[in-house]
Amino acid sequence: MDSLWDTRCITASSSDVEYMTSLGLESNFNTVIADKIFYYQRGLKDVKADTPILVMLHGYPQTNFMWRHIIPLLPEDIPIFLPDLPGYGRSSPLSSPHSKRNVGNAILSMLYSLLPSASDSHPIILAGHDRGARVCQRLSIDAASDTHFAIRGSILLDITPGTAQWQKLAEPQATVSCYHWSFLPNVELATAMILAFGGDKYMRTNFSRWHGKNEVGLRRLKENDAERVYADAFKYEHVIRATCDDYRASAEEEVKQHEDDQREGRKLDSDVLLLYSSSFLASRGSVEIWKEWMGKGNLEMKGLGDGVGHFVAEEAPEKTAEAMVTFYNNHN
Repeated sequence: MDSLWDTRCITASSSDVEYMTSLGLESNFNTVIADKIFYYQRGLKDVKADTPILVMLHGYPQTNFMWRHIIPLLPEDIPIFLPDLPGYGRSSPLSSPHSKRNVGNAILSMLYSLLPSASDSHPIILAGHDRGARVCQRLSIDAASDTHFAIRGSILLDITPGTAQWQKLAEPQATVSCYHWSFLPNVELATAMILAFGGDKYMRTNFSRWHGKNEVGLRRLKENDAERVYADAFKYEHVIRATCDDYRASAEEEVKQHEDDQREGRKLDSDVLLLYSSSFLASRGSVEIWKEWMGKGNLEMKGLGDGVGHFVAEEAPEKTAEAMVTFYNNHN
């Protein structure tokens, strides 16, 4: 983990932690400096060896607080693990590149350390939004090389495969709406410019570009002062730099990884549920391209309409949670 981590980010505000723990979650707020990855969890202390753990990964530009509306809608007997991605929120940046493989492995290592007894092939179900969904994709493709966990399935929220996203950027209009894909990978320049603009202001600007137009959904998105929680995280240079490096990895080494995966037949061999915004993701390209990434796994796709935007777990939590619970139960 990175020595440039500004640990003031942990205790600067704790209202989000108070809210999440009020939902019955436990956090490592008091030990995160030693642990490096900040997380919430439920049911891990006595989890049974055959019970899947639901691993929930947030996206950009957010933190694990994005799952606050989903948690109360999940059955209490589902064990859950909600980390801040390395470099995001309260978690330390990595000392290695913030590739999805490195990020995913760091998260699973943290999870493994929390299991009541060392065991191999503990079942997990991955759920991720935005960047977190890309971590899920990488972990699922790499699943054969991980002996600690058995991935039973992945729930991907509002993404297309990275290669498809880059191809889409050949269209001029797409370069406007998805400008950050080519801006953020310039880590030093982007970090300096975002700091000059104000990291919290930059986060709020993007937030307003990507949410939907449904009034109820927008109100749910902003409940619990969520926008402030996310904006506060982006006041720290290490968060800005690490999140830019996340996008740099997508533009550099991960492009070749994805090309190699497709050429060599490494695909998604566990089931996938894709939940997407009909007015956001579906309007920017075909979600059908996910079929090209499926191996032995089955693909289920569900669009969320009514003007719901990119932040589906917060703008349409009931529909999102219902689909997630059904998928979990079908793979338990």
